[in-house]
Amino acid sequence: MYEVEVKVPVDRERVRSKLDALEATPLGTVVQVDTYYDAPHRTFAETDEALRIRSEHRPDDDAETRLTYKGPLVDDESKTREEVETAVRDDDRMDAILANLGFEPAATVRKERERFALEDGEYTVTVDDVDGIGEYVEVETETADEATLEAARDGVYGVLERLDLDPDDQIRTSYLGLLLEAED
Repeated sequence: MYEVEVKVPVDRERVRSKLDALEATPLGTVVQVDTYYDAPHRTFAETDEALRIRSEHRPDDDAETRLTYKGPLVDDESKTREEVETAVRDDDRMDAILANLGFEPAATVRKERERFALEDGEYTVTVDDVDGIGEYVEVETETADEATLEAARDGVYGVLERLDLDPDDQIRTSYLGLLLEAED
């Protein structure tokens, strides 16, 4: 599975009003805490990979934890990459497993996310407020194979344009990368 994603810095209120005008379906607000790990056998920053534990908290106090591997970017036009993810019952135990295998926490990114669906759920628009780095919108879709990546990317660009955002303003750096840059 490939995640096709484009991220642009924004003013959240302006994007919310455009989403309302486009009759986007609100999917709720969550707080995500992402702990990223360094591998003992290679440097993910150099290979453009990521491994994280994400704890997602909803207003009803329901929480979900997922372990995610993100492969290197596959094109120069977006943040498209292979993604493998699975549910984890206990984030502390998953952290202990990774620690025992030699993985070390590298950084933690905390963000408040508002999610919206467009075009019957084909596209997800996420309006983020990321601690320490600001406000962004991510537009994403998924595709099963590389043959449809270009069409998926063009669709994501179209959504950005309908939000009065310029795909050329995209940032291909992850929130982790932006946070680490801000700390330097």
